[in-house]
Amino acid sequence: MTDIGAAPEGPQGAADAVVLDAKGLRALAHPVRVHLVGLLRKYGPSTATRLAERLGVNSGTASYHLRQLGAAGFVEEDTERGNARERWWRSVHQITEFSDRDLADREPEAALAYLQSVAAIYTLRAQRTLNELQTMPRAWRDTFDMSDWALRLTPEEAVALRQELREVVARYRWDTPEATADAPEGAERVAVVTHVLPELDAPAVPAARSGRGETTGTQAS
Repeated sequence: MTDIGAAPEGPQGAADAVVLDAKGLRALAHPVRVHLVGLLRKYGPSTATRLAERLGVNSGTASYHLRQLGAAGFVEEDTERGNARERWWRSVHQITEFSDRDLADREPEAALAYLQSVAAIYTLRAQRTLNELQTMPRAWRDTFDMSDWALRLTPEEAVALRQELREVVARYRWDTPEATADAPEGAERVAVVTHVLPELDAPAVPAARSGRGETTGTQAS
């Protein structure tokens, strides 16, 4: 994931990534921990107090969850910034990949808790952008897009679509400290969030129907 999610294939996606195992999945099966990892990846090293202010929790809660994340290998102390009074934390990885399909079957509760936290964060990020949209420079307002298309696919076609989308994203510049240093003037962080959502409750297309199926798309810019 760029912040939270799955990493696209390719050298950029593979670099600085952690693939969730059972221990890591259980460690992230809490919304505060998912938020903390995402904040450290987006804004860089920080203290429990500052992170707590962003999340709206007390510093003791943030400290506890940071220690749990540290024990699981997701974050570590930034000893170059810390002092006797204040501990600084940084993310160990920039990407988390949840790619073991069998792991979700073995750890269903942890998998659901993690994925629900991810989905909630995606919703919050979209809402935050909407709230700030009118004050953005026009060039960036024109990049904003929210679209959905209803497709009728086999499972194999859906997997192929997901892979193609990942390959497209992998062609672009990742938001890493190294890439930021070499980015052209005017480049800013852009979050690309994709969903492939099976909707198995939709009615089957009648056999007598002919022509192109309906496509639903909404765009706002």
